Amino acid sequence: MTPPPLPSPPSPSPSVLALAPVLPVVVVEDVADAVPLARALVAGGLPAIEVTLRTPAALEAIRAIADAVPDAVVGAGTVITPEQVAASVAAGARFLVSPGWTERLLAAMKASGVPFLPGVSTASEVVALLEHGVSEMKFFPAEAAGGTAYLKSLAGPLPGARFCPTGGITPASAPAYLALRNVGCVGGSWMLPADAVAAGDWERVASLAREAAALR
Repeated sequence: MTPPPLPSPPSPSPSVLALAPVLPVVVVEDVADAVPLARALVAGGLPAIEVTLRTPAALEAIRAIADAVPDAVVGAGTVITPEQVAASVAAGARFLVSPGWTERLLAAMKASGVPFLPGVSTASEVVALLEHGVSEMKFFPAEAAGGTAYLKSLAGPLPGARFCPTGGITPASAPAYLALRNVGCVGGSWMLPADAVAAGDWERVASLAREAAALR
């Protein structure tokens, strides 16, 4: 009797670094802005959206985007506690981003079942994460922590690490980051000018997103 075929292994979660060259870092003050803002970013070619947990509206914004914008890959940023990990995933976050990490936070992110980018700014932090089997990280604050020169210096001794630099990056500086072999994408908010969001000028947001998506 022929044994039944073995089940196929589960598909690996897609890398956040591979979704688009730019990861929009979004601060939502009004939940009503969340869905049109996400639709504008997706229309411009930026499907991955990091909603930072810096406002009371953040979790509801994540939930609204997850429910109403199926083409968006919405995640939670500025995640700094295990409790925020759980709340973000419950709201529909499909990835997590932290500005830094602790053993407790890292354990919670690993257990969450979604991809995550723990934040680093030193070589020692990178080595520690590699020891934990984590190779994709957020480099933050990118410009203040040494920028492209620092990341380039890490590529030789730490070739297994790949980064999403975030913090102070502009459309002018983004291409230099994206040219580095250890950079998968960059994070930024320049495609979300405050006046455009306040005015509901989503076409302008979509246009800036298209320019960002074309950087690589």
